[in-house]
Amino acid sequence: MTLRRYKKIYPSIDESCYIDSSAVLVGDVECKSDVSIWPLVAARGDVNYIKIGARSNIQDGTVLHVSRASEVNPLGFPLVIGEDVTVGHKCMLHGCTLGNRILVGMGAIIMDGVVVEDDVFIGAGSLVPPNKTLVSGYLYVGNPVKQVRLLKESESAFLKQSALNYVKLKDEYINEVN
Repeated sequence: MTLRRYKKIYPSIDESCYIDSSAVLVGDVECKSDVSIWPLVAARGDVNYIKIGARSNIQDGTVLHVSRASEVNPLGFPLVIGEDVTVGHKCMLHGCTLGNRILVGMGAIIMDGVVVEDDVFIGAGSLVPPNKTLVSGYLYVGNPVKQVRLLKESESAFLKQSALNYVKLKDEYINEVN
Protein backbone atom coordinates (compact mmCIF):
# COMPACT_ATOMS: atom_id res chain seq x y z
CA MET A 1 0.00 0.00 0.00
CA THR A 2 1.06 3.55 -0.51
CA LEU A 3 0.48 5.87 2.44
CA ARG A 4 1.73 9.39 1.78
CA ARG A 5 1.87 12.46 3.92
CA TYR A 6 0.52 15.83 2.93
CA LYS A 7 1.75 18.85 4.95
CA LYS A 8 3.07 16.53 7.69
CA ILE A 9 -0.24 14.66 8.03
CA TYR A 10 -0.17 10.91 7.41
CA PRO A 11 -3.15 8.57 7.00
CA SER A 12 -4.31 6.95 10.25
CA ILE A 13 -5.09 3.27 9.73
CA ASP A 14 -6.40 0.94 12.45
CA GLU A 15 -4.29 -2.24 12.69
CA SER A 16 -7.33 -4.40 11.81
CA CYS A 17 -7.73 -2.77 8.37
CA TYR A 18 -6.80 -4.24 5.01
CA ILE A 19 -5.33 -1.79 2.50
CA ASP A 20 -4.47 -3.32 -0.88
CA SER A 21 -0.91 -2.75 -2.08
CA SER A 22 -2.13 -0.86 -5.15
CA ALA A 23 -4.28 1.62 -3.17
CA VAL A 24 -3.01 5.15 -2.51
CA LEU A 25 -4.02 7.10 0.60
CA VAL A 26 -2.69 10.64 0.98
CA GLY A 27 -2.84 13.03 3.92
CA ASP A 28 -5.71 13.28 6.38
CA VAL A 29 -7.38 9.91 5.81
CA GLU A 30 -8.64 7.92 8.79
CA CYS A 31 -9.74 4.28 8.59
CA LYS A 32 -11.49 2.87 11.66
CA SER A 33 -11.51 -0.83 12.65
CA ASP A 34 -12.06 -3.56 10.05
CA VAL A 35 -12.14 -1.17 7.08
CA SER A 36 -11.05 -2.64 3.75
CA ILE A 37 -9.60 -0.63 0.86
CA TRP A 38 -9.38 -2.67 -2.35
CA PRO A 39 -7.18 -2.46 -5.49
CA LEU A 40 -6.64 0.89 -7.21
CA VAL A 41 -8.54 3.01 -4.70
CA ALA A 42 -7.30 6.61 -4.49
CA ALA A 43 -8.13 8.55 -1.31
CA ARG A 44 -6.75 12.07 -1.18
CA GLY A 45 -7.23 13.93 2.09
CA ASP A 46 -5.23 16.99 1.17
CA VAL A 47 -7.43 20.11 1.30
CA ASN A 48 -9.87 18.56 3.79
CA TYR A 49 -10.22 15.26 5.66
CA ILE A 50 -11.59 11.77 4.91
CA LYS A 51 -13.01 9.53 7.64
CA ILE A 52 -14.10 5.94 6.98
CA GLY A 53 -16.15 4.21 9.69
CA ALA A 54 -15.77 0.73 11.11
CA ARG A 55 -16.45 -2.27 8.86
CA SER A 56 -16.87 -0.15 5.74
CA ASN A 57 -15.35 -1.27 2.45
CA ILE A 58 -14.19 0.76 -0.52
CA GLN A 59 -14.02 -1.37 -3.64
CA ASP A 60 -11.73 -1.42 -6.65
CA GLY A 61 -11.10 1.74 -8.64
CA THR A 62 -13.02 4.10 -6.38
CA VAL A 63 -11.90 7.73 -5.98
CA LEU A 64 -12.37 9.50 -2.63
CA HIS A 65 -11.74 13.26 -2.45
CA VAL A 66 -12.78 16.46 -0.68
CA SER A 67 -13.34 20.19 -1.27
CA ARG A 68 -11.29 22.97 0.27
CA ALA A 69 -12.61 25.77 2.44
CA SER A 70 -13.50 28.98 0.60
CA GLU A 71 -15.24 32.30 1.18
CA VAL A 72 -18.48 30.76 -0.04
CA ASN A 73 -18.03 27.56 2.01
CA PRO A 74 -15.77 28.30 5.02
CA LEU A 75 -15.52 24.63 6.11
CA GLY A 76 -15.23 23.15 2.64
CA PHE A 77 -16.57 19.62 2.27
CA PRO A 78 -14.81 16.73 4.00
CA LEU A 79 -15.70 13.16 3.06
CA VAL A 80 -17.28 11.23 5.92
CA ILE A 81 -18.30 7.59 5.49
CA GLY A 82 -20.18 5.94 8.34
CA GLU A 83 -20.08 2.37 9.63
CA ASP A 84 -21.02 -0.75 7.65
CA VAL A 85 -20.96 1.06 4.30
CA THR A 86 -20.28 -0.82 1.06
CA VAL A 87 -18.95 1.36 -1.76
CA GLY A 88 -19.06 -0.58 -5.04
CA HIS A 89 -16.44 -0.75 -7.76
CA LYS A 90 -15.38 2.43 -9.57
CA CYS A 91 -17.41 4.95 -7.57
CA MET A 92 -16.57 8.59 -7.01
CA LEU A 93 -17.34 10.14 -3.63
CA HIS A 94 -16.49 13.83 -3.39
CA GLY A 95 -17.01 15.94 -0.27
CA CYS A 96 -20.13 14.15 0.90
CA THR A 97 -21.42 12.57 4.12
CA LEU A 98 -22.68 8.99 4.21
CA GLY A 99 -24.43 7.58 7.26
CA ASN A 100 -24.41 3.94 8.38
CA ARG A 101 -25.50 0.78 6.54
CA ILE A 102 -25.42 2.18 3.02
CA LEU A 103 -24.73 0.43 -0.26
CA VAL A 104 -23.36 2.60 -3.06
CA GLY A 105 -23.76 0.73 -6.35
CA MET A 106 -20.95 0.33 -8.87
CA GLY A 107 -20.03 3.46 -10.80
CA ALA A 108 -22.15 5.81 -8.70
CA ILE A 109 -21.06 9.44 -8.26
CA ILE A 110 -21.91 11.34 -5.09
CA MET A 111 -21.02 15.03 -5.16
CA ASP A 112 -20.17 17.86 -2.74
CA GLY A 113 -22.52 18.61 0.13
CA VAL A 114 -24.63 15.48 -0.30
CA VAL A 115 -25.93 13.88 2.89
CA VAL A 116 -27.00 10.24 2.72
CA GLU A 117 -28.87 9.18 5.84
CA ASP A 118 -28.65 5.66 7.35
CA ASP A 119 -30.01 2.53 5.63
CA VAL A 120 -29.97 3.58 1.97
CA PHE A 121 -29.36 1.76 -1.32
CA ILE A 122 -27.95 3.85 -4.20
CA GLY A 123 -28.22 2.06 -7.53
CA ALA A 124 -25.31 1.39 -9.87
CA GLY A 125 -24.43 4.29 -12.15
CA SER A 126 -26.49 6.82 -10.18
CA LEU A 127 -25.51 10.49 -9.95
CA VAL A 128 -26.31 12.29 -6.70
CA PRO A 129 -26.04 16.03 -7.46
CA PRO A 130 -24.55 18.57 -5.03
CA ASN A 131 -26.26 19.36 -1.73
CA LYS A 132 -28.98 16.72 -2.04
CA THR A 133 -30.19 14.73 1.00
CA LEU A 134 -31.16 11.07 0.58
CA VAL A 135 -33.47 10.12 3.44
CA SER A 136 -33.22 6.88 5.37
CA GLY A 137 -34.89 3.66 4.29
CA TYR A 138 -35.14 4.11 0.52
CA LEU A 139 -33.74 2.88 -2.79
CA TYR A 140 -32.43 5.66 -5.03
CA VAL A 141 -31.49 5.27 -8.72
CA GLY A 142 -30.87 7.35 -11.82
CA ASN A 143 -29.04 10.34 -13.24
CA PRO A 144 -29.94 12.52 -11.43
CA VAL A 145 -30.86 10.18 -8.62
CA LYS A 146 -34.52 9.80 -7.67
CA GLN A 147 -36.18 8.14 -4.70
CA VAL A 148 -37.78 4.96 -6.05
CA ARG A 149 -39.32 3.06 -3.13
CA LEU A 150 -38.97 1.98 0.47
CA LEU A 151 -36.39 -0.73 1.06
CA LYS A 152 -37.70 -4.25 1.53
CA GLU A 153 -36.89 -5.90 4.86
CA SER A 154 -34.47 -8.28 3.10
CA GLU A 155 -32.65 -5.33 1.49
CA SER A 156 -32.30 -3.55 4.81
CA ALA A 157 -30.82 -6.71 6.35
CA PHE A 158 -28.42 -7.06 3.41
CA LEU A 159 -26.89 -3.61 4.09
CA LYS A 160 -25.28 -4.85 7.32
CA GLN A 161 -24.54 -8.32 5.89
CA SER A 162 -22.68 -6.85 2.91
CA ALA A 163 -20.31 -5.04 5.26
CA LEU A 164 -19.81 -8.19 7.35
CA ASN A 165 -19.04 -10.18 4.18
CA TYR A 166 -16.24 -7.74 3.39
CA VAL A 167 -14.85 -7.95 6.93
CA LYS A 168 -14.60 -11.71 6.44
CA LEU A 169 -12.98 -11.28 3.01
CA LYS A 170 -10.42 -8.74 4.23
CA ASP A 171 -9.51 -11.13 7.09
CA GLU A 172 -8.92 -13.88 4.52
CA TYR A 173 -6.62 -11.53 2.56
CA ILE A 174 -4.73 -10.56 5.72
CA ASN A 175 -4.31 -14.21 6.75
CA GLU A 176 -3.12 -15.16 3.26
CA VAL A 177 -0.26 -12.67 3.52
CA ASN A 178 0.84 -13.89 6.99
